[in-house]
Amino acid sequence: MPISTLTWRLKRFHYLLQRIVGSMAQRGLRGTFARISQEFRARPAEDTQWNLVPLDAPFQPFALPKSDVPEVSVIIPVHGKLAWTVACLRSIAKHPPTAPFEVIVVDDASPDDTAEVLAQVDGLNLLRNETNLGFIGSSNAGANAARGRYLLFLNNDTQVTPGWLDRLVQTFAEEPQCGIVGSRLAYPDGRLQEAGGLVYADAQAWNVGRFEQREDPRYLYRRDVDYVSGAALMIESALFRRVGGFDTLYVPAYCEDMDLAFAVRALGLRVIYEPSSLVVHCEGISSGTDPFVGVKQYQIANRAKFVEKWRDTLQSQPAPRTPVEQAIHHGRRHILIMDALAPEPTRDAGSMQLYNIMQLLHGMGWRVTFMADNRQATPDEIRTLGRVGVQTLCKPWSPSLTSWLAREGDTLNAVMLCRHYVADSNLSLIRRLAPKAKLLFDTTDLHFLREQRAAEHTGSAALARQAAATRKREFAVMRASDATFVVSTAEQELLARELPQANVLLLPNMHAVQKRGPDFQHREGLVFVGGFGHPPNEDAVRWLVTDIYPKVRAQRPEISLHLIGDMPDAARQQFQGDGIVVHGRVEDLSGWMHSTRIALAPLRYGAGVKGKVNTAMSYGLPVVVTSIAAEGMRLRDGDNVLVADDADAFAAAILRLYDDELLWNRISTASMAHVQRYFSFETARETLKAALG
Repeated sequence: MPISTLTWRLKRFHYLLQRIVGSMAQRGLRGTFARISQEFRARPAEDTQWNLVPLDAPFQPFALPKSDVPEVSVIIPVHGKLAWTVACLRSIAKHPPTAPFEVIVVDDASPDDTAEVLAQVDGLNLLRNETNLGFIGSSNAGANAARGRYLLFLNNDTQVTPGWLDRLVQTFAEEPQCGIVGSRLAYPDGRLQEAGGLVYADAQAWNVGRFEQREDPRYLYRRDVDYVSGAALMIESALFRRVGGFDTLYVPAYCEDMDLAFAVRALGLRVIYEPSSLVVHCEGISSGTDPFVGVKQYQIANRAKFVEKWRDTLQSQPAPRTPVEQAIHHGRRHILIMDALAPEPTRDAGSMQLYNIMQLLHGMGWRVTFMADNRQATPDEIRTLGRVGVQTLCKPWSPSLTSWLAREGDTLNAVMLCRHYVADSNLSLIRRLAPKAKLLFDTTDLHFLREQRAAEHTGSAALARQAAATRKREFAVMRASDATFVVSTAEQELLARELPQANVLLLPNMHAVQKRGPDFQHREGLVFVGGFGHPPNEDAVRWLVTDIYPKVRAQRPEISLHLIGDMPDAARQQFQGDGIVVHGRVEDLSGWMHSTRIALAPLRYGAGVKGKVNTAMSYGLPVVVTSIAAEGMRLRDGDNVLVADDADAFAAAILRLYDDELLWNRISTASMAHVQRYFSFETARETLKAALG
């Protein structure tokens, strides 16, 4: 065997050995064996769910949407591989973003007829390099010609999916100090290719999630990363110019995306992985896969250049062989949150409150992990939480709470348990397996108080006994917790009297003040929001349609009543008609907040702060409430709400407010100011800071 061949084989063997050793450290023995076995498992070339553009389809001219004032410039460097480029462009035409955009293809002196064919694609800005500049030179040339506020670098061996570009733009809008955003990359066969990149202190890069299942919740939440692949990378054009573009130190290619991310992070900006932007990437088509031949060989040489340039910065990166699950979070403070069910913000006020709490914690730099007590979560619920940076633990992806705590308990700085029955059953386990964690108890409302009032309302002795038992359990959890959250000043005052040793903090429901919308004259009808899953809501609806609304309709038959929220079919059929319209659950309340004239909250028992009241007030929609509905919210009759506690008075208040434009406008303005003062995100943030230290 020639010496050159032997040397080449030894290099390859050493390279593969390094990869196996690294995989053992990051994945463990079982994970490494599973990874190796994947290479020998037969797989279809493409996941049938993709419906990808075929590579062998005869070329026919087509058009790309193009904006004269693009917000995003999509830059695609190409060198040959025409079939992949055409498929990429066709996928963009198939899934056009809503944001104004342009597509720039930089033909890097292709050896085939790329330029002639792409000239037939209408709406495409085609640039041609006189000589081959490589990926870095071509990308920088495309950026120089771009007109968009954002640059999206896209490999030509990719195909995009719905939302691919808009979700990246959205991340820039939602995440402060955002410098770069990258997509979730998947192979054509459906496996995950990359969920952001990790860089160790020795500059070894790790594609997080490589070859895992793409719908695994571990990879479906937004998070900060060390870098994202240049296969689908978005950056503001001004920032790209500020850092000097892709560094030509790495010409022709490799390490330039990692270097760009480190340059952006050095400015105090963030690099973020956005899983809701999914791009299918045929890795290796552009540059091959052999690290010792072609462009790919620069991967090893350029790593040495990267080490030299970023030597000081690398010292703060995770140590080599740190397990991936630990390394990707870089020691961020970690909180586990548990509730009875996975929150669905459109379902109920409690879900919205928990969603907002998690959103605040994410913004405060916490790593947030959520598990429902039943360990269930739908794909939509997983993605909803993922949009605010929350990892969901659920079946079949995650182990039991006991197993997870045994592995991760030492990483937890805090645990928040929602509702007394969730806290009561898990508290001792968490104290044992996460001994360093602060224990927070979120009451959502005082359950014993709600049950006690239900017992008084119905005269039920059984409910009274249940309320007494619940009180005992809730108080026991409060005594064992480092802090207890309540949403109502009335509940905080009650606990100060009855349980003075507990650390009880007011964590108000959070509502952003919205645009008020149409004025008084352009609104009509009444609205009640609340599902039957909450007994006080069911009682309120029955009282409303049986005793209150008929008095309104007797005087003003043209005033309609809209009922929104989950409701059994029998109840829907019973209530529908005679001016009542039953809508069930709706995804977005804003239409009703902007079109109706009055919101109603005729609750006769309950506890806590009523989300339906705050939601209406945040839109400037005046509310008629009972004293129970107004409790603990600092509301005043005739100032920011109207209060009535019997059917006649409630109907009279509705009729008065419905026809008095001056009163309506005064209460509308006062409602929005009240929400801003007492129920803002900033107020809640300060409470969380006080509890977490």
